[in-house]
Amino acid sequence: MSNQQKLRCAVYTRKSTEEGLEQEFNSLDAQREACAAFVASQAGLGWKLVPDFYDDGGISGGTMERPALRRLLQDIRNGGIDVVVVYKIDRLTRSLMDFSKIVETFDVHGVSFVSVTQQFNTTTSMGRLTLNVLLSFAQFEREVTAERIRDKIAASRKKGIWMGGTIPLGYRAVDKKLVVDEAAATMVRSIFQRYLELKSVLALADELNQSQTVVGSTPLRPPVSRGRLYYLLSNPVYIGQARHKDTCYEGAHQPIVDAELFASVQALLKEQGPKRRSRSNAADLHLLTGLIFDETGDRLSPAYASNHGKRYRYYISNRLKVARRKEDTGWRVPADELEAIVDQQVIALLNDKSRLAEWVEQYASKDKIASGLSEADGLLSDSLGSSAKRRSIVKNAIVRITVSPKAIELAINPPCFGECDPRTTGRRTIRCTCHDSGDTQDQRRMRDTTAWKRGTLDYWGSTKA
Repeated sequence: MSNQQKLRCAVYTRKSTEEGLEQEFNSLDAQREACAAFVASQAGLGWKLVPDFYDDGGISGGTMERPALRRLLQDIRNGGIDVVVVYKIDRLTRSLMDFSKIVETFDVHGVSFVSVTQQFNTTTSMGRLTLNVLLSFAQFEREVTAERIRDKIAASRKKGIWMGGTIPLGYRAVDKKLVVDEAAATMVRSIFQRYLELKSVLALADELNQSQTVVGSTPLRPPVSRGRLYYLLSNPVYIGQARHKDTCYEGAHQPIVDAELFASVQALLKEQGPKRRSRSNAADLHLLTGLIFDETGDRLSPAYASNHGKRYRYYISNRLKVARRKEDTGWRVPADELEAIVDQQVIALLNDKSRLAEWVEQYASKDKIASGLSEADGLLSDSLGSSAKRRSIVKNAIVRITVSPKAIELAINPPCFGECDPRTTGRRTIRCTCHDSGDTQDQRRMRDTTAWKRGTLDYWGSTKA
């Protein structure tokens, strides 16, 4: 017995809702107690319970984004666990796809899986079939429950019942119902009326930000963004309606704004909205949406400007969208020029066979180099094709783009250029630098790529990010 192998057992518990978790002895405790008793009954086989707790309370089994589960899988990869014990299979997951990923991790690291209340043997074909059937029913139960909840929400909205969430400005939540807050409601009416007078959401945002307004218990504190005002001005809740998806129903709450004023605001919003001149510009034409940040960490978002019938595309700092105060610093980068620089660097990287081979060898193996370089050649030919293919390559290849006065840094994801293991791959950085940009502190208030165009762009290769 002294030479018997010790098996380190980890107990995983989960509860979908937070209801009852505040109790001294809750569902997670009951699951853990049953699993611990089972482990104790197997002590003669060398089973020993690890001291760590892996409890996920109030998290659905339909997602892998669970802190305790992620910690459990990481401990398995670190070689600290031999057996995973759960009360029922659906405590681990309710998704067949997620379960296959989890079991793959178990198999790679030689970890056994045990369900206390459901006995099966996964080493046989019948045992694996039984397991898949059980998980199919678990997934079916989760999907049916979700459908029931969606149907309940839809039926409640048809009756005009408020179903929770963010309380609209101008209302208070009393006994799960929306009740008009007169002080805040006066501010809402003023916002609607003022918009008709100013005829500009941006001017209205500036005015509200400068007034430092705080209304009752519901603050309207600066910065008030344009997006928030657009949502407020177009929200049918203020004329006593309840919206569910694209349909509005008569609400159970009292209106704040009269229908005539609301209709005038909607007409002005529609008139000032962007005009779709053709089907070709219906989609987002910006190649780098969501990838660009400046040296302060502020995201650059797509924007448009029109002059003499011609439309220009830009990436501008979010802080410039909130308000247009002259003292604000930020970026306004012509989209075509920045995208051309990024294309140039991606193509240069795809042509750099020695560097790509080095990455594939480092993160995969030598025998994968040929297929990795072949994949890079395919990507290179795709990069000269349609904008959809270019967008796909950029989204898969680039993790982040950072612009600063004298350089553009591209954080690269190596797996897209070869058969690398994403679990072991780190980011790489390509740095484009501009000599003699002449950028001064005053010019940082509103910058574009003119300095980069004037200078000489260098390909610095890659370093670890």
